[in-house]
Amino acid sequence: MGRCRVAILNLSQSILVGSRVDIMLNVKIVPCTEVDQVNLLPLRQVLWPHCSPDAHLVEMTMLAGESERSFQRVAYIDPMLPVGFVEASMRFDYVNGTESSPVAFLEGIFVAPEYRCQGIAPRLITAVVEWATLHGCQELASDALFENEISLSMHEALGFRETERVVFFSKRLR
Repeated sequence: MGRCRVAILNLSQSILVGSRVDIMLNVKIVPCTEVDQVNLLPLRQVLWPHCSPDAHLVEMTMLAGESERSFQRVAYIDPMLPVGFVEASMRFDYVNGTESSPVAFLEGIFVAPEYRCQGIAPRLITAVVEWATLHGCQELASDALFENEISLSMHEALGFRETERVVFFSKRLR
């Protein structure tokens, strides 16, 4: 069932750095420049477990080839240890709850549970905001399933505001 809450971040707003930082980590946010980016696939599989590894690799290849319309960054605390990533895209069609076009859309953000609440997600979102602003966007949009309380809390902590609730429908034609 596709029930979502839609959230928007006005790009003129400041990004909250988070309410709690337990440990100051030396986190490096780097562009995803190749499909076999060091240890990124396992993080994507945690966020999107319904996709096969091959499907992830196909999507990663597509995103890497669309640098003007897509954005990927990985957070590393060690050259071999990614602890989070973010993916965003540029959308030119209507995006629920937005008032402008183009709109940057947060396709996914993930921080490994043991590294949460340490300022990594705000840094990843800041990188998206910088990219989106550079490309003329005034809004960053996202969505989350109603039951995904962790995502809903994260969006709120990062300065997004809920804009609407949506239930998706489909009807088989054959």
